[in-house]
Amino acid sequence: MTKAVKCVFLDRDGVLNEELGYQVSHFDEFKIRDEVPKALQQFKSAGYLLVVITNQSGIAKGTYNEGFVRKCHEAIQAACDYVIDDLYFAPGYDKISKTLSRKPRGLMFEKAIAKHGIDTSKSWMIGDRESDMIPSKKLGINTVHLTEGEKSEFADYKVHSLLEAAQLIINAG
Repeated sequence: MTKAVKCVFLDRDGVLNEELGYQVSHFDEFKIRDEVPKALQQFKSAGYLLVVITNQSGIAKGTYNEGFVRKCHEAIQAACDYVIDDLYFAPGYDKISKTLSRKPRGLMFEKAIAKHGIDTSKSWMIGDRESDMIPSKKLGINTVHLTEGEKSEFADYKVHSLLEAAQLIINAG
């Protein structure tokens, strides 16, 4: 019998890196939040798989390219000792190109769940937008909203930092 995999899904912008109010298109503007390495290490120590799920509409809009997104993801991985197990990003933007991957649709989540054998009832999503909460709730994933972002009616819990989210999730088991 295989062990159920518990996972913490993470949005990127506004959770792992600073949300600047506009789409960052220059690498020198991409700032990883100070608390991120410590929080992600806490999740790993507690046995969680870590998966980033992020919309990156700047690709469809021509603001930046896929290489820029990958460079940002590599910077996060390097800063966190490569503890992130998988990264998914949706390059589309509905006004330009319809995509099933883009949140609030759940395809990125569904791919990760199937690939890694994730037990959604033992898993969590941490995000700063309603679009992070909606697909998670539909899939039976517990939700944690970072309250610096927009308000969410779909969040199970609200916190002010990723470290606070880590303590909440780890204490919940």
